[in-house]
Amino acid sequence: MNDAEALDRAARAAEAWGGLATPPRLIVNRENAVFDVTLASGQRAALRLHRPGYQSPETIISELRWTEALADAGFPCPWPQRTVDGGFIHTPDDGGPIASVVLWVPGEEIGAMGEQFGGTADEQTGLYRRLGGLLADLHLTSDSTAPTDLTRHAWDIDAFCSDTPLWGRFWENPSLTPKESQFLLTARDDARDRLTKRGTDGYGLIHADVLQENVLRDGRQLYLIDFDDGGFGYRLYDLGTALIQHEGQPNFDALKAAMIDGYRAEGGTLTDDDAAEIDLFVMLRGLASTGWVMSRAAPDDTKQRTYAERGLRTARRWLDR
Repeated sequence: MNDAEALDRAARAAEAWGGLATPPRLIVNRENAVFDVTLASGQRAALRLHRPGYQSPETIISELRWTEALADAGFPCPWPQRTVDGGFIHTPDDGGPIASVVLWVPGEEIGAMGEQFGGTADEQTGLYRRLGGLLADLHLTSDSTAPTDLTRHAWDIDAFCSDTPLWGRFWENPSLTPKESQFLLTARDDARDRLTKRGTDGYGLIHADVLQENVLRDGRQLYLIDFDDGGFGYRLYDLGTALIQHEGQPNFDALKAAMIDGYRAEGGTLTDDDAAEIDLFVMLRGLASTGWVMSRAAPDDTKQRTYAERGLRTARRWLDR
C-alpha cells in the first residue's frame, strides 16, 4: 500500500469515528500505516491501518480491549477510541486494512530505531530504571485488569524454538554460513531446554516489542505505545527486548542492572535466577529478529547480515556465560 492509497483509506476509515477536522498526516507506513489525525470532536488521535495478514479482527479487538483496561486503570499507554457505533475497529467492505484509533500520546521516542540514545551514564541508567518500573507496572496492571478472554499471539516455546517459529526460521537467514546456521540451531536447542525447565513461571500478558521507538518520554513520564505484537508470553522477554538495541554496547550491563532495580522497586517479581536469564531472552529476541528480517528485505540486502550478526552475538554471549 503506497502512501497516497494509505492516506485515502485513512480519511475514509475515519468516518467510522465521526470524521476528521483536518486531513490525516502520515507518520509512518511500515508494518502498519499510522496517521496523526484530529477527530471532528477536536481530539488529537493516532489512526492505524493494520497490515493485512498479521492480526485478525478478533486479535486486534483483543489488543484494544487490553489497552483500554490498562488506560482505564491509569497505565500510560494509548487510549482506544470507540467508533460512533461503539466498536473498536472499522473493517472496510473491499477487504482493505482494518482501522483503529487511539488518543494521541505526548512525548518523543527515547531513541530512534538503530541508534544509541544520548545523555550521561547516570541519565541513561536513570531512564532504564524508570523503564524497568514501567514494565513491572504493565505486568501487574495487566494481571489485575485485563479481560480474561483475550485472543493474542503466544510468545511461548513454540514461538521461539519450534521448527516453525512465529517470526520465521531464523537459521535459514540467507546471510548465514552453514556453520553459523548450525550454531543458531544449537542455541535454539539450549533455549528450548531452558524454557522447558522454566515452565509457566513468569508467564502472562507482555508487550513483546519494547524497543526505543515504542517508548515515549514527556519530561520524566514514560509511555508505552504500539502493542501490535503483544500477547501471552514470558515476562522476561519484555526486559530482553528492551535491551536488544544496546547489545554489544559498553552500557549494556549498566542498563540491565538499572532495569532490574526499577522492575523490583515497582513490585515486579524478579528473582536472582530470573535476572541471570535475561540474556537468554535477549538472545531469543536476537534470533527472532534474524528470522523477522527474512520476509522484509531482499536476500542480498545488507539488513539480512546486520540482523544475523546480532543474533549470532547474542547467542555467543548466552552460550559462553
